[in-house]
Amino acid sequence: MKFRFLFILFFGVGVFAQQLDDTNAIEVNFLRGNILPHSPELYHLITGHPEGIMLSFSRKTYGKEAWQSLYNYPDYGGYFIYQDFKNEMLGKNYAVGAHYNFYFLKRHLMFKIGQGLAMTTRAYDRETNSKNRAFGSKYMGNTNFMLNYRKDRIIGSLGIDAGFFFTHYSNGRFKSPNSGINTYGLNLGVHYDFEKQPQYVVLDSVASSMKYSESIKFNLVLRSGFNESYVIGSGQKPFYHFGAYADKRLNRKSAIQAGFDLFATTSIKEFIRYRSIAYPEEHLDPNTDYKRVGFFIGHELFINRLSIETQLGYYIYRPFELDTPIYDRLGMKYYWYKNVYSALSVKTHGFLAEALELGIGIRI
Repeated sequence: MKFRFLFILFFGVGVFAQQLDDTNAIEVNFLRGNILPHSPELYHLITGHPEGIMLSFSRKTYGKEAWQSLYNYPDYGGYFIYQDFKNEMLGKNYAVGAHYNFYFLKRHLMFKIGQGLAMTTRAYDRETNSKNRAFGSKYMGNTNFMLNYRKDRIIGSLGIDAGFFFTHYSNGRFKSPNSGINTYGLNLGVHYDFEKQPQYVVLDSVASSMKYSESIKFNLVLRSGFNESYVIGSGQKPFYHFGAYADKRLNRKSAIQAGFDLFATTSIKEFIRYRSIAYPEEHLDPNTDYKRVGFFIGHELFINRLSIETQLGYYIYRPFELDTPIYDRLGMKYYWYKNVYSALSVKTHGFLAEALELGIGIRI
């Protein structure tokens, strides 16, 4: 009896401790929906219901790394999107990128988030496509969200998906015009698992042994890039966005932030000069300070070395009132070391993008 107990104990520990390799899966979703008219410049571009296909290749996780169990064993991988906007001026878009699938409700509810690059077949052109104020450049960024009901292995390894999607295309005002396009609607699809799914997963033994709550830390970050003012053809100008903020790590997943931004966006400097000459009746001083200072609060969601950052800010210094006083930022950070990271983010005013920011930061 004792021997049987020891055999079961050691056999159980051995099975439980083994590392389960990731498996592969593919999913195909048909998309059909509507364009979200977030700007008056878009109304004449809405002539039909956009349709498309989203093809995703995923690696399914089972706890090989500690972070995977924390997020209920998500999928990660790449995607391809084809989308027809049913409008001659908008044409069609193609996009590729990376995605995560997160699961809830006993893995029947799936939330997909994806980020990548897109190409349009019908960008703005002064002579041949002057009414397309959505895509000022042929290449742009792409962001996707999808919320699906999922049922696995209905017929063999084949399952079904159905739910809602949201897609966003914008070049971050790297080139004007750039109203961007947001579409939303319904999706229906199938998915296929190439390997047999394990009947068990590795529980997270790290969570109880590591402390994630930390004292307040300070961050310094420089974000830069190029953008263009609202004046089409005015050219790309560099911007320099400096951030100084404090963060407080609450737990293994989350940290909250509060701090200040200094925006030195030289395209605004050129725009002020242009307005002062083109519209003398406004009596705008061409030497008006183009810089802005904002106060923001934010949240950071940690996924292994990668994190997702969301911030909401308000300009406390803004001599030239170009956009709304409220701004937001959505981005990703990658920690090369514990206190050094790079960042990619989009700064917007509502649905209108101002800048695609590349950054580097240090956490003290």
